[in-house]
Amino acid sequence: MREVDAAPKLEEAEVGRIFREESGRSVATLVRVFADFDVAEDAVQEAFAVALRKWPDEGLPPNPGGWITTTARNRAIDRLRRESRRRELLSEVAVLSSDHDDFRVCEEEEPVPDDRLRLMFTCCHPALATDAQVALTLRLLCGLSTAEVARSFLVSEPAMAQRLARAKRKIKAARIPYRVPENHELPGRLRAVLATVYLVYNAGSSGSAEPSLCSEAIRLARILAKLMPDEPETAGLLALLLLTESRRASRTRPDGSLLVLGEQDRGQWDRDLIEEGQAIVRRCLRRNEPGPYQLQAAINAVHADAATIAQTDWQQIVALYDHLLAIAPTPVVALNRAIAIGEVLGPAAALALVAELDLDDYHPFHATRADLLQRLGRTREAAAAYERAAALAPTDAERDFLEHGGRAGPAQAAD
Repeated sequence: MREVDAAPKLEEAEVGRIFREESGRSVATLVRVFADFDVAEDAVQEAFAVALRKWPDEGLPPNPGGWITTTARNRAIDRLRRESRRRELLSEVAVLSSDHDDFRVCEEEEPVPDDRLRLMFTCCHPALATDAQVALTLRLLCGLSTAEVARSFLVSEPAMAQRLARAKRKIKAARIPYRVPENHELPGRLRAVLATVYLVYNAGSSGSAEPSLCSEAIRLARILAKLMPDEPETAGLLALLLLTESRRASRTRPDGSLLVLGEQDRGQWDRDLIEEGQAIVRRCLRRNEPGPYQLQAAINAVHADAATIAQTDWQQIVALYDHLLAIAPTPVVALNRAIAIGEVLGPAAALALVAELDLDDYHPFHATRADLLQRLGRTREAAAAYERAAALAPTDAERDFLEHGGRAGPAQAAD
């Protein structure tokens, strides 16, 4: 009789991928149950070590997330049993039966009863600095190691470990509640959560951090959109990230140098991501509750509609920027609107608008000025603006692009 081939062993990298996807939910649940970030993190890491030993030989459990949570919970209880000073806490959690694969969500009335959402709002509490919000989100919800988070911030691992520890101490000292805000608090608090997810994506796309941050940000945006389906801006953020991600592979040459929108091979754009993002944008338009992320997504959807740069509907983009500027009147939005105006009314009109902005420390401002000046034949002024932009650019690829007189144009801001 023919011998049946054994199932291929689960690779360590695949175990790590699955664990990263599932660990955020487990950490969030354990933080709620044990009210201790360190206990939750350590227990989930111990569960990861067990998975690395068992899963390659025994195969993937039917419910990996439930397995992680149960294993981590048991490890945490074992640790608390060994620490007599925590016996009181142990008595509170000992009622949890080891026969269950997951925890029941507490019965309190909340807008959305999900532990990951509680953890997001805790990590992004306004009492914490923005960099601490992002770092905690990456560590606790995305499952990145401290070393990976440190690389994303371009700091040493010990420095990041201290930053994370300070943030967790601040949560405890300030008695930041582990809950989803009440409905009347949600609009203001949700902005910080969405901004953090957007910062995570931008960190990944900057070229100076972990590229996997882009996919982690999209994963977080999907979680938010699923858990908060009645919040149109969560859908808007997801659409924006999908449409932006659809073009990422076409933004650089094989040598790592930058390509602006007009130079990109649109055949490389990911049509599946574009179709998903545009479908979300259409649903947002039908709701008619516009917000900044929805409008930015709509702008990106217009770019994705154009088969060539020449076919871009700049009039529609200007109209969308007019709307965006009305509800988010920031200098960066005004700069992007000016670039779109330049494609409709010409570089002189755009330069007049750019001259009104106070963005001297923002390298795209100087790159945009340089491009407009170049198009007007003011080459000496353009060279000085390119030099200033290159001096402020955060990555080697952007500095090289600008030092060689790279064209900012419509792509630079819209992309």
